[in-house]
Amino acid sequence: MSGTTMVVVIVCVVFGVMYEIYKKHIDFKTKTLKHSKLSDQESSQLKQQVEKLTERVQVLEKIVTDEGYQVQKDINNL
Repeated sequence: MSGTTMVVVIVCVVFGVMYEIYKKHIDFKTKTLKHSKLSDQESSQLKQQVEKLTERVQVLEKIVTDEGYQVQKDINNL
């Protein structure tokens, strides 16, 4: 085998390996991007739930701290 043939074979092998690594990298990026999109959707849903729950807690705090509620509670205790 001549030196030129060996160089061509080595270059082909190296490029083949580099191409496979590149394909794996692209597959990984695609999976990561899909996961990120799902995570963003879940995050926005959780934020909406937290906002709704915060509003509900504020309403409940107003009801419990209202004087009319306290008077009604005292009447019921009698």
